[in-house]
Amino acid sequence: MKNKYVDGFLFIVQKDKTADYRKMAQFGKEIWMKHGALDYKECMGDDLHPEGMGMKPRSFVDAALAKEGEVVWFSFIVFKSRAHRDEVNAKVMSDPAMNDPKMKEMGMLFDGERFCYGGFQVEVDSSI
Repeated sequence: MKNKYVDGFLFIVQKDKTADYRKMAQFGKEIWMKHGALDYKECMGDDLHPEGMGMKPRSFVDAALAKEGEVVWFSFIVFKSRAHRDEVNAKVMSDPAMNDPKMKEMGMLFDGERFCYGGFQVEVDSSI
């Protein structure tokens, strides 16, 4: 079976904008799933300085350059393949809902200067 493909995101949101971001994330989930994504997750940081891994990993807080009053988010969307990702993303970007005035009013809810994004080929997966 061919391995899946994941788009991954690491970014920060101001704490006072968390509720607005959740609304935007819900919209994102609906539109990506509508156009064929296999799974969609938006995860807000909770335990970002864990211990007990046998090493001292760099924290997501440090990686995102998060400051006081900011919350780190890690998000990902799962696709059948990179080609499938490209097809779904093209459909999402051309969907008229992406120009919904309510969404545009919210503006940018995360810091684009500290936004990390990349596509990843899944190599180990418990579901296959």
